[in-house]
Amino acid sequence: MKIKSIYFYRLLFLALFPLTILSCKNQDGKNKENKNLKAEAERQVEPFFKLSLAQWSLHKPIFDGKLDPMDFAEKANEMGFEGIEYVSTFYAEKIKNAEDPEKAMQETLDSLKAKSEEFEVENVLIMVDGEGELASADREEREQAVENHKKWVDAAQFLGAHAIRVNLFGAEDREEWKKSAVSGLKMLSEYAKEKNINILVENHGYLSSNAKLLVEVMKEVAMENCGTLPDFGNFCLKREGGKRWEAACIEEYPTYQGIEEMMPYAKAVSAKSYDFNEQGAETTLDYKRIMKIVQDAGYTGFVGVEYEGENLSPKEGIMATKELLIRVGKELNDEGKEEQ
Repeated sequence: MKIKSIYFYRLLFLALFPLTILSCKNQDGKNKENKNLKAEAERQVEPFFKLSLAQWSLHKPIFDGKLDPMDFAEKANEMGFEGIEYVSTFYAEKIKNAEDPEKAMQETLDSLKAKSEEFEVENVLIMVDGEGELASADREEREQAVENHKKWVDAAQFLGAHAIRVNLFGAEDREEWKKSAVSGLKMLSEYAKEKNINILVENHGYLSSNAKLLVEVMKEVAMENCGTLPDFGNFCLKREGGKRWEAACIEEYPTYQGIEEMMPYAKAVSAKSYDFNEQGAETTLDYKRIMKIVQDAGYTGFVGVEYEGENLSPKEGIMATKELLIRVGKELNDEGKEEQ
C-alpha cells in the first residue's frame, strides 16, 4: 500500500507540475504587463520636457556674496532640478585674474564637474557672456571673439554639457549684421563640431531678438550643431538712449511669434519669469500658450528656469516657475491624450 501511495503522488505531481509552471508564467506575464502599464501611466502624467535651473536665477545672492557659484549644483539639487545651466560671468573674472588662468580654469572645471556628480545633476550648457562680438563687422574683432569663445566650448565638453549659449551682438546695419553673424557662427560652430558641442543663439536683445532675421542666419549657417535658445522674455529690439541694457524697452518683437519662429532650430529653451498672481500664473507671459508652441515643435529636452522678478526671493521665484511649468506640462499632456 505504501509503494502504491508513493506511486500515486508521483503521478499526481507529474500531472500538476506543467499547470503550476504555466500558472507562474501567466502571473509573471501579468506582473510585467501591469508594470508596463504603470510606467506608461506615470510617463503620461509627467511633463513632456526635463527641468534645469539657469544659474542667472541666482545672480542676486551670488553678486551679494551670499552664494558661492561653486555650490550651484548643490543648490539646484536642493530645489529638485535634474539639470543645470552655468553662466560664464560668475567664473570668468576670477579665472582671468589668476596667476595661471589656464590652470585656474581647469581647477574650476574639475570642482564643478565633481560637484555635479556628487549632487547628481546633469550639466546642460554654459551661457557665455563678455567674450567679444561674434557679429562684429570688423573681421579681426569677430575672429578674436571666436577665439575667446573656444575655451568655453572646451569647458562644455569637459563638463559633459551639450552646448554653449552665445550672444550675437555686433554690426548695427541689418544686412551687415546678418552677414557678420553667419561668418562668426560658422567659424565657432566648425570648432565646436569637433568637440560635439552645440552653439546656441539666444534672443538676447537688439537684432538677435528679431526672430525672423535670426532664422535667416540659421538657414545660412546650415550646420547641425548651430541652433537657437528661445528665451520667453528677451524680445526687446531697442532701448531708450540706444543702450543695450538697463533702460526701458521702446521697441519689441512679438513674443509668441518669435518663440514659434525660433523653435524649429531650438536645442534648449529658457523659461523667463517675472511675477506671479495668487493662482500661480505668470502675470506677463501666457505660459500655457508658450509651452504649447514648444510642445508642437516636438521639443522634449531641458527647459531652463530663469526667474528675474523683484517681488519674490530668488528661491521663491524659481520654485514658482518650476511648479507652473510642471502644471502646464501635465495639462498639455492630458489635453493631448483626450485628442487621441
